[in-house]
Amino acid sequence: MLVNESPTARPSKPTLSESIRDGLVELIVSGELKAGERLIETRIAADFGTSQAPVREALRELEGLGLVESRPRRGRHVLPFVEQTIREAYVVRAALEEAATRLVMLNDRLPRDAMRADVDDMYRCAAVDDVRAMGLASARFHRRVVLAGSNFLLERAWEGLQIESRTAIALVVTKPLLSHVADEHSELLAVLESGDVEAACLHTRAHQWAYADLPHDMHGAARAVRFP
Repeated sequence: MLVNESPTARPSKPTLSESIRDGLVELIVSGELKAGERLIETRIAADFGTSQAPVREALRELEGLGLVESRPRRGRHVLPFVEQTIREAYVVRAALEEAATRLVMLNDRLPRDAMRADVDDMYRCAAVDDVRAMGLASARFHRRVVLAGSNFLLERAWEGLQIESRTAIALVVTKPLLSHVADEHSELLAVLESGDVEAACLHTRAHQWAYADLPHDMHGAARAVRFP
């Protein structure tokens, strides 16, 4: 399956529901919305100056991401924040992307030119401090490898993780230097382009495990350095 989008196209502005989602994520991360707090659609709509429809869509997405839960007859409430939401997703994502990388490398299907263009786009995003565009460029970079693996079930499982949304949340939570994010992807691409299958798989897995921020690395050894 080919990626139809232009590799150099800049992402469009966020939809209203995406803006509300990201705004709520920031409120949850900052502690302004506390665990257990009820989320009332009409109040959120008034705060964001919109109707309830995009609020409802944003809350459904946050529920799917594990940041919000719906309780019968009690509405939606904020869940204790994100540790499992981010960590578990990145561990699963690492396994899926390692498998996709192996398929791509063994069949020599790496979309080099498109991925180089994605890295260039990341550096442009870093230059203007565009966090949202960086998240989308990163997801696009990794999606190319998953699609090039030509494994429908793997692709479906990867998309089921809601990668773009989780990447946006991870960038909000960890607040990395965007230039470092671009550097990490540039280094990963260089390893992929080297043609060394095992090194490529190892680097792909490590790239995701770093964001899982677990107390041990992917081999079970204690980690001396934690992701900020």
